[in-house]
Amino acid sequence: MPLEDDLDTLFRRYGPMVYRRALQILGDHGSAEEATQEVFIRAMKAKDRFVAEARPSTWLYRITTNYCLNRIRDSKRRRELLDERKAEVTPASVARDPQKMALMRGLLEEADPQQAQAAVAVFVDGMSHSEAARVLGVSRRTVGNLCDRFTTWARGRLAEGAAPS
Repeated sequence: MPLEDDLDTLFRRYGPMVYRRALQILGDHGSAEEATQEVFIRAMKAKDRFVAEARPSTWLYRITTNYCLNRIRDSKRRRELLDERKAEVTPASVARDPQKMALMRGLLEEADPQQAQAAVAVFVDGMSHSEAARVLGVSRRTVGNLCDRFTTWARGRLAEGAAPS
């Protein structure tokens, strides 16, 4: 499937998906709207790197995830988010609990980027390891290892009682 040359067509087709993805990660409508605009600007600038065999939705998903994670990492709010709640992060409960999602955002700021991507796909989006592997372009086993390392690291950070810096 070729990537649409027209930004308007691309936005109409995939804009709602990108917005939902950004909202899920950033947790704020204004930030999600801004991220959506930025993702499409970046996508159009990088359209020559789009692989024709790939699906535009998968490509935009990755751009959105990376952009949002970078925004979280760069945010000055991380201390504030971590101070709100110090609860255990578990895969089954993160996406349903706003307090745990806030904690997750704080942890994602300092996590290894690959571990953060896997954690978002599995713990936030509720993807299976196979689904996450397809989206991230790695093996299912790699997704499991990345999630395990993230969980171990996150529990260690929380047990230290120190907020990530």
